[in-house]
Formats: sequence, structure tokens, C-alpha cells
Amino acid sequence: MKSVTCKQLCKTYHQGEVEVIGLDHVDLEINEGGFVCLSAPSGGGKTTLLNAIGGLDTPDSGKIWLAGERIDTLGKGELANMRLHRIGFVFQAYNLIPVLTARENIEFVMEVQGVPADEREKRSTAILREVGLEGLGDRRPAQMSGGQQQRVAVARAIVSKPALVLADEPTANLDSHTAEQLMELFVELNEHHGTTFVIATHDQRVMRYAKRVIHMLDGKVVDDERRDVA
Repeated sequence: MKSVTCKQLCKTYHQGEVEVIGLDHVDLEINEGGFVCLSAPSGGGKTTLLNAIGGLDTPDSGKIWLAGERIDTLGKGELANMRLHRIGFVFQAYNLIPVLTARENIEFVMEVQGVPADEREKRSTAILREVGLEGLGDRRPAQMSGGQQQRVAVARAIVSKPALVLADEPTANLDSHTAEQLMELFVELNEHHGTTFVIATHDQRVMRYAKRVIHMLDGKVVDDERRDVA
């Protein structure tokens, strides 16, 4: 089954009087359980495509399906509900809530989803262990290293068992060793949970782990490098 399908996506931005093409008739299909990198130089369209897939930005034209459901026609409330229940996001800046502990950050999405407290605690305890943060659940983000904060962000993204995880430059603020640890964690989660990963990056360290690398330039897909079926 297809996890993501995009048909003829177009998106144009305006910076003053300058027209910038974000997406130029992009077609894309990603199977369930795929581990895919979107690679492009800055301004090449990878983040724009990631945001469109995640319902964070609306294309000017074209169609998007997630697990067979068309999302580009959904209203804001429907999109918010879809993101809450079906997509996990991992951002370059972590986006953790500074006044909450690691465990509270991880449980936040589940709380919004209405998951009972005992189930939230059970899942957060399990996921802290899985991402290598057992015993650190009571620390706030300021008390953790960058790599640990990113692991909390990953745990938050996957604890509610989304079908799709979207990661935007997740290694940009990490040293080489920590970046490799994070990617090994992504691979383990992909294989263990069957979660589809789509990662926007220009980091060669990240691309080494991908089953498939989609290269973009000026909003177009210019190469689709398949290292495995994805």
C-alpha cells in the first residue's frame, strides 16, 4: 500500500517582487514502511515538499494522498486532526516545551489525543527505554544535551504510533557521532514498528542510511535513487 502519493504538486512563493518556485509539478509515491530521504540544496524544494505532505502547507495545485486518503482538500480542523493522529514530526530545532520534563514532552501529544494517564505513562516509559533515555524522563530540555533533546523529539513523534514520520534536517545541530546514533535509531524504529520515514536533508551522513534518495533541484525531482524497495 502507498503511504504517500503526490500528483503534479506546484507551489510558488513571493519574496517581494521575486517569484520563487517551491514545487514544480512533483510526482511521488512512497510505499508503507519506506525509509526515504529528500535531498536538495537550500531552496531546492525538499522542506516545501515535506510540509505539503504533512499538511503544514497547501500546494497551489496538485493532489496528495496519505494511506489512500486525499488530504489537500481537507479544512484546517481536519488537517490538524490528521496530523495529530497519523503523522509524527521531528524538526531541526527539536521544538520541545522547555517547562516540561522529557516524559511530559513525550506524553503531550497522547494527552491531546485523549489517551488515559496510565497508558501514557506505560508508553512513555517504554519509548524512553527504546530511544536510550531510560532514567532521564524527569529532566527538562535545558538539562539535556542536543542529542538527548533530539531523542526526546523522536520519542514524542513515534510514541503515538503514527503511520508516517516526517523529519526536517534532524541532524543539522548534531555532531557526527550523535547524528549517526540518531540515524541508527531511525532505522531501528523503521524496521521494528514498520513506520514510514521521510527525511528532508542535504547531509550525506543521513543519506547513507536511506533505502531511497530523491534528489530535488529548483522544486523538481531530478533523480530517484533506489537502494532498496521503498
